[in-house]
Amino acid sequence: MHTQKVIVGGWYTVDSSKRDAVVERFSDLVIRARSAPGCLDMAITADPVDSKRINLFEFWRSEEDLNAWRAGSRPPKKFPRMLRVEVQKHTIDQSGAPFQKRRPKHRPAVRRQG
Repeated sequence: MHTQKVIVGGWYTVDSSKRDAVVERFSDLVIRARSAPGCLDMAITADPVDSKRINLFEFWRSEEDLNAWRAGSRPPKKFPRMLRVEVQKHTIDQSGAPFQKRRPKHRPAVRRQG
């Protein structure tokens, strides 16, 4: 049986004066998620160019692993209201290197005239 990997990714915004504190409140959750069965990666980070934005990235071996994590993840109970949320879940049919190495073009030998 082929299991599809899952990515949950996107961003949300909070009041800019509270953003860094919100990110910090999630650090324990990120540490626990990264050691959870099936978690390939997790990050909740402050955006470097938007002072209100928090970026979210989760990468899971399967939907089942993600669901098991969610059932007992214990996220922080209180944090500032999210102003805007843009987060989606993606199932992956195929993965590969993000950039293909370019093979050097074969150049014909140049003859020097002398």
